[in-house]
Amino acid sequence: MSKQILILPGDGIGPEIMAEAVKVLELVNSQFALDFELSYDLIGGAAIDQHGVPLADATLACARAADAVLLGAVGGPKWDALDRAIRPEKGLLKIRSELKLFANLRPAILYPQLAEASSLKPEVVSGLDILIVRELTGGIYFGAPRGIRTLENGERQGYNTLPYSESEIRRIARVGFEMARVRARKLCSVDKANVMESSQLWREVVEEVAKDYPDVELSHMYVDNAAMQLVRAPKQFDVMVTDNLFGDILSDEASMLTGSIGMLPSASLDAHNKGMYEPCHGSAPDIAGQGIANPLATILSVSMMLRYSFQRSDAADAIEQAVSRVLDQGLRTGDIFCAGNVRVGTQEMGDAVVAALGTL
Repeated sequence: MSKQILILPGDGIGPEIMAEAVKVLELVNSQFALDFELSYDLIGGAAIDQHGVPLADATLACARAADAVLLGAVGGPKWDALDRAIRPEKGLLKIRSELKLFANLRPAILYPQLAEASSLKPEVVSGLDILIVRELTGGIYFGAPRGIRTLENGERQGYNTLPYSESEIRRIARVGFEMARVRARKLCSVDKANVMESSQLWREVVEEVAKDYPDVELSHMYVDNAAMQLVRAPKQFDVMVTDNLFGDILSDEASMLTGSIGMLPSASLDAHNKGMYEPCHGSAPDIAGQGIANPLATILSVSMMLRYSFQRSDAADAIEQAVSRVLDQGLRTGDIFCAGNVRVGTQEMGDAVVAALGTL
């Protein structure tokens, strides 16, 4: 029986980078006899334009029925004036929540060919391989009450709530420990337990879960120190586990260690490894339509999909090897370009990966 993959290109550069990722996906589908069937739908601003909402009920139903979802990016200034409740980003938050995609995996791996593109010295980042495990469906992005209110003195006040239940912390901690167990067996839990009650509970529960993983070395770090350590000595980290807000910030910071956020894929998984896969970067409306966006994060997200949702590490490895070969050839989009390289556009980079994949 064929496996169903829902493609949601989204907004901005989303359709451009998705076109290249689909080329790669269609080739591995044929090469490895994966029996995938692809379908397409809308999310974000594109869905607002078509349906008046950032995620239509019919689209959500298709996502529930699919075996995996591949997403581009959402948002852009075109929709910034809309009511906050129906902005494009609400569609992204809703699909994550409705599909119960609580575990966000964000690898920050420095390809050796891109050491000079990193914002840090090559000797600091050479060999970098960090996995950030971010809790994705709880915390301040979903917490209530929230809003903007007017105080008695007439001043406006914005407020958000950062709640975490014991069960939410426990399940994401287990993901962190399991990931560490198959890597270097080191897990750093990042919180702000010195001032926040939600982080105090976070640390307590992570310590309890650690008892089931005596083979994994657990450490704790305040988020402000973790941010500093990522740029001071990033290779001290193996797996980091943290909440929704901190994970969002730290993974974007880590992206610059690898040369560009255009290189970072991600996986968002439910309890059964059904997932939604997307690049860590946004819709980049300032370069949309110019054919210069880096498609490699989306292509590598296809690799993560094959690895985690379909257990096809052979096909996943092939994609990653193809990306490495293209970088060996010196081909670079503008975000990772350095003197001596060959600057290429979105489509040229995608075609190069397809060509390399075809020779493996």
